[in-house]
Amino acid sequence: MGISINVGRMKQDYSYLFQNSTSGSSLGNLNFLSDYASIKNGSYGKLMKAYYAKDSSKEVSSIAESQNKRNTSTAKDSAKTLASIESAADGLKDSADKLIARGSKSVFNKVDVESKDEYGMTTTAKEYDKNAIYDAVSAFADSYNKMIKEAASSETNSIQNRTKTLTGLTNANKNLLSTVGVTINEDNTISVDEKKFKEADMNTVKSLFNGNSSYAYRVSAQASLIDYAASTEASKANTYNGSGTYNNAYNSGSIYDFGF
Repeated sequence: MGISINVGRMKQDYSYLFQNSTSGSSLGNLNFLSDYASIKNGSYGKLMKAYYAKDSSKEVSSIAESQNKRNTSTAKDSAKTLASIESAADGLKDSADKLIARGSKSVFNKVDVESKDEYGMTTTAKEYDKNAIYDAVSAFADSYNKMIKEAASSETNSIQNRTKTLTGLTNANKNLLSTVGVTINEDNTISVDEKKFKEADMNTVKSLFNGNSSYAYRVSAQASLIDYAASTEASKANTYNGSGTYNNAYNSGSIYDFGF
């Protein structure tokens, strides 16, 4: 039984993709039929697979090499040190965020304060709650000092640099901080003098510790960056991750998991 091939139809379907440049000639038709046959019997497909397998192999090797370098890099600090730094950074951010809070949660909301004059007359006025503000700033100072101490044990450049930025920020506000009873110690920690603080102008205190342009706001941002630097360092191969597993992809074989 003979097989009829509509060459004209095939020319239309494949747009002369495999034809010789001598289109319309008997030689061109023969070349087309030869190419069509190679596709039909699978030899063309095998040739293409063999050709692209070389590039695919190179791509896998390149990806594997890149993954290998990333997974075998080692953190400069121990997992314990990095975890302590992350915890301290989180604590500093939380304490700073409580100071910069606005609205009903703001520690700088004025409250009714009663006072008596020399004749025993009681008057009520809206004033800052100095005790509440002092407690919040004191907690901030404690968190700040813990951050400085934990970061001092780090050998990771990014953590060291972020911490220097943090202490530089505090030093830049040294004079203003001193007017509200906050002093910078030789080890870069800070101290709050309660008496001087409560006698200070609370509007100055608010300008330092409340709002998106305040000193406390920028400290919160730096705490986040330190936390990120510690988290990034902790993800390297010689540390354990949050789920308690070792961060080395050699054990999981993930460098070969590309879905090929």
